[in-house]
Amino acid sequence: MYAVLFGVLAGIMAVIALLIRMRSMKKPATARKILIPPLAMSTGFLMFLYPPVQEITWMEVTEAFTVGLIFSIILIKTSSFEIRDDNVYMKRSKIFPFILLGLLLIRLAFKLVFGIYFEYEVLAGMFFILAFGMILPWRIAMFIKFKEVEHQLKTKMRLKEAHA
Repeated sequence: MYAVLFGVLAGIMAVIALLIRMRSMKKPATARKILIPPLAMSTGFLMFLYPPVQEITWMEVTEAFTVGLIFSIILIKTSSFEIRDDNVYMKRSKIFPFILLGLLLIRLAFKLVFGIYFEYEVLAGMFFILAFGMILPWRIAMFIKFKEVEHQLKTKMRLKEAHA
């Protein structure tokens, strides 16, 4: 019962996150917008102060983070930036919403399968680590790509000023 409820809530949150991501692509990207999500998400590690969550083993932490890293590769490959209207924007990708949805479905399937083997709190900790392991490298890669395109834009602007 709870698995279905939490699955539906996760689906609603995913749709909201997807809509926010799609709307944010219409606005210029900034380093701040790229780096704040993993920093804000890091506060979630406070859940590990709760004793039942502390039952997670280092092997489970490593496995969850590794799965997150693998998932991040897909996000990194489909995230890029472009220069439009003298600003840096995230490029629209038609496949991006499907990738996010696919990753959500895979995570839900993992949750249903592993939910019978782990306590709820341990599973929540593992999925938090998985999500953090996915978002952190993705956002670092996005930041590096953003800085490269931003440098191209600044060079282009300097050349424009020099020729004016």
